[in-house]
Amino acid sequence: MKPMTKSLALIASASGIVFGVLAPLTASATSGMSAPLKWTKCEGTGLDPRQECATVEVPMDYADPQGPTIDVAISRIPSEKPSARRGALMLIAGGPGGSSLNDPSGKGQKLPQEVRDAYDLIGFAPRGLAPSTSATCGIEHADLAISASRPWPAPDGSITENLVYAQRVSDACARNGGELIRHISSANEARDIDRIRAALGERKISAWGVSYGTYVGAVYAELFPQRTDRIVLDSNDNPDPVKVQRAWLAAHERGVEDVFPEFAKWASTPGNPDRVAETPAGVRTAFLDLAARLDREPIPWPGANPPALDGNVLRQTMLNTMYDPDDFPGLAQLMLAVQKGTVPPAPQSPPEEVLQNVYAVAAGTICNDSASAWPASADAYQKDVFESRAKYPLTAGMPRNAMICAAWPYEPREAPVRITDEGPSNVLLVQNERDPATPLSGALKMRAALGKRAVMVVNDSTGHDAYLANGNACGDRTVSRFLATGERPSRDTYCA
Repeated sequence: MKPMTKSLALIASASGIVFGVLAPLTASATSGMSAPLKWTKCEGTGLDPRQECATVEVPMDYADPQGPTIDVAISRIPSEKPSARRGALMLIAGGPGGSSLNDPSGKGQKLPQEVRDAYDLIGFAPRGLAPSTSATCGIEHADLAISASRPWPAPDGSITENLVYAQRVSDACARNGGELIRHISSANEARDIDRIRAALGERKISAWGVSYGTYVGAVYAELFPQRTDRIVLDSNDNPDPVKVQRAWLAAHERGVEDVFPEFAKWASTPGNPDRVAETPAGVRTAFLDLAARLDREPIPWPGANPPALDGNVLRQTMLNTMYDPDDFPGLAQLMLAVQKGTVPPAPQSPPEEVLQNVYAVAAGTICNDSASAWPASADAYQKDVFESRAKYPLTAGMPRNAMICAAWPYEPREAPVRITDEGPSNVLLVQNERDPATPLSGALKMRAALGKRAVMVVNDSTGHDAYLANGNACGDRTVSRFLATGERPSRDTYCA
């Protein structure tokens, strides 16, 4: 039952939420010098004993650099071979709302030896996310459910409750978020990274950004092009300069359709103990039928949030499962249980305080980046939802629905950063061909925006997070070689 537990636990995780105007700030706005870093033992369990932590003081508002400041928590594991050290490799997490603070001890240790020799591995908790100066919206417990924060419409496609939700949680963020929540954005995260670079004493910095971290990495490379060394963008977001995160939410409808056939093929394989149907088409039909049945007759699920397994919880579980083929058994087992009218034990949820913190950072980032991209008209959302439901029934209209940003009370403080091809040619993009969250169709737009600055490697692989995770050996070798030696393919490459 372990695969089912792993998959269902993702329901409770909020880390995948994809939820007077100032003139654009320039690189010079972040050029202030930081105090010398005081490295201490990191708090937490399971960390590499070499990992150490510090804090960097940054302006809350980069337009007012002499005003109030906040702390950003950082970590490092130094180069394992000082004679081979090249510099620092910034690990940029996904989200919004993800942290890389423990990544030097975690995913950083999957890097090949020559890369760990070449770089100090640097992690950080983005502004607003504990143990950095933290934010919260203080929303109701039920509103923290990921099947609520992702805007799944009602069984008949109605979005009325989604709009009510957006207003309710937006009001809570305005009431409880304080001044900090107005200054959480991708551009400010990039500026914080440059403050970290300066505090580390590095003239240039390399980076490995994953998922949402690819956008932050691209924004950093746009704002500070001459301070970049080797940049790896892994599982790439569409850098649409108007829609930004709204385009990422919309991408799920295409991404799920790219990946679900792989699940359906696996779940119909003879001899599979979790076989759902005899054919891939039968698996798809079974999933859609079960979701519709649960729309009509939810199954009580004591201890879960929400406390019932309805059609949208099943759909959200499906979306979570598509991120990693190793989680396919969990979705199949849940479908088989539902067919019998049963549910597994309720998934264990992270602490409420953590969920509240992650939600605030995600909401602040998404809405401050792209508040103007969300229509004010309910009719516009309703039209989009009906169109999406008809074309992409697996995601039932969710990717084009209204999130919290539809009711966000704050005007954008600056326009989204437009990603361009101006700057050094030192970016390597790595991308799986079948990715539910950052589909290839959107990644190609990042590739086009970067132009001559980038080369792209596409893996014949399924799942989210490519390098050293769900990609393949060819793609992993290509990225490792680039980080260790600077050698990139001469042109865009397909890794079979």
